[in-house]
Amino acid sequence: EDYRGLVRRTRSGAVCQHWSSQRPNRHKFSPDNYPLSGLIQNFCRNPSDDAAPWCYNGEKR
Repeated sequence: EDYRGLVRRTRSGAVCQHWSSQRPNRHKFSPDNYPLSGLIQNFCRNPSDDAAPWCYNGEKR
């Protein structure tokens, strides 16, 4: 939840989608909805308190 690293790719190498973007994946985890989660640019984060930081991968789900 507190991760603020600079990783911008998934484990498979896909580039992460920007948190402020709703394309190609629509989601609820916007910087406005989760202001304390560090959802800036397309860095991996953990706004949902999962086991590890994650991101939408910029590909349609």
